Amino acid sequence: MFHNHSPLIIAGPCSAENRQQVFQIAQALKETGKVDIFRAGIWKPRTMPGTYEGPGESGLLWLEDVQKELDILVATEVATPAHVEKALKHNISILWIGARTSVNPFSVKELAHALSGTDTTVLIKNPINADISLWIGAIERIKQAGIKKIMLVHRGFTSLNPAPYRYDPIWKIPIEIIKRYPDLPLLCDPSHISGNRQYIEQISQKALDLNMKGLMLEVHNDPMRALVDQQQQITPAQFVEIIERLKKRKENSTNQSYLEKLEELRGQIDKIDHEMLHQLASRKEVVTEIAKLKFQNNIGPLQLGRFQKICQERIKWGQSLGLSKEMIEELFTTIHEDAVKYQSDLMKTF
Repeated sequence: MFHNHSPLIIAGPCSAENRQQVFQIAQALKETGKVDIFRAGIWKPRTMPGTYEGPGESGLLWLEDVQKELDILVATEVATPAHVEKALKHNISILWIGARTSVNPFSVKELAHALSGTDTTVLIKNPINADISLWIGAIERIKQAGIKKIMLVHRGFTSLNPAPYRYDPIWKIPIEIIKRYPDLPLLCDPSHISGNRQYIEQISQKALDLNMKGLMLEVHNDPMRALVDQQQQITPAQFVEIIERLKKRKENSTNQSYLEKLEELRGQIDKIDHEMLHQLASRKEVVTEIAKLKFQNNIGPLQLGRFQKICQERIKWGQSLGLSKEMIEELFTTIHEDAVKYQSDLMKTF
């Protein structure tokens, strides 16, 4: 779609502040030769009233001039049909639907109607809630409006404990989106996920390692004086350093030695998985006996104390074997939930 570079790079300030700031950043980024699209927020959906909400329609003039004078495509966020109308009037090439908008099917439906019949490129960020169906719903509504040029942006999700990041990446959700929409480029927004410039590079590399097609980065000429999101913006010089250090992994190799060794190792994985499934089947047989015993003694299938003990012990065992706490916790939560459901269903047949 815009593959002048691999990966595709979108960069610019979180928010447009004034004409001079916009042009200074756009010029600096163009000179790097590493940017495909210049981004800047014109309308900023702020959590708290009284904070900077962007320049509004006057900022569209700045972006339009950047596009003409610097010959670089520009992008901005839209949240209402009026935003769409004004952005298109100023020939803004690319529009994105933000996380606070994609979470609302009513808002997405209105935007889809406003975009219908246009040849606009639309980026759809994941909803702020970790609900993949909401993201899919937003994608489908925009597709049904006849929009042919669609890209997706992973920007993380709200979470009770996203530490050390601002938003939880929950990587399994964008991975599932890649599976469901292999023809739609999925980009990553490390600036929003991190909330702190020190993590931008590692998140960017993770995204590329997961075969995401590009990055959307917030770049400001003077981040510590930015009117919004000071901590997650980087300077043009820092931007160049990060981009140059990133490694784009190959998807495949024709090296015969590599392919033979990979096949051998995958064979070992297949054998281990087969044994693991047999063990899970054996575990289910024991769960069946537990269900019978509970039924005979009028005991319910769910016992939270036992589940908590399982989690604590399995995490401890797993970590001693070099496994991550998160993986062990998720694995045994799934196993336990399935066991409780199985016991409940089984008790209905006794």
